[in-house]
Amino acid sequence: MSMQLEFFDVPSPCIGICQSNDKGQCLGCFRTRAERQTWTSIDSDEKQKIIKRAIQRKKRIEKKENSKDNSVEKSIESNIVQPSLLDPPSKKTLDTSNDFDFDDFEL
Repeated sequence: MSMQLEFFDVPSPCIGICQSNDKGQCLGCFRTRAERQTWTSIDSDEKQKIIKRAIQRKKRIEKKENSKDNSVEKSIESNIVQPSLLDPPSKKTLDTSNDFDFDDFEL
């Protein structure tokens, strides 16, 4: 382990969203309850480790949320019914109500 000169204290990652999820992790900074409570009494090296762990937690939660969003999109897409190749083709009619009369134009 390398020793690092400590000129500045590691700032708290708190962003003011102080609510906990079901695991006791803050929804704003992703620190655990214990990590938040001991923040002022631990050294800078430990603070940096906590920040790294919080970043990993955030990434895991975001990945989990994105996979849920993707599964919802897939279920919506799976409900779209594609016509069968065995069905007769549907006849499309042209709407001619807005056609222009080109007889009035001079060439």
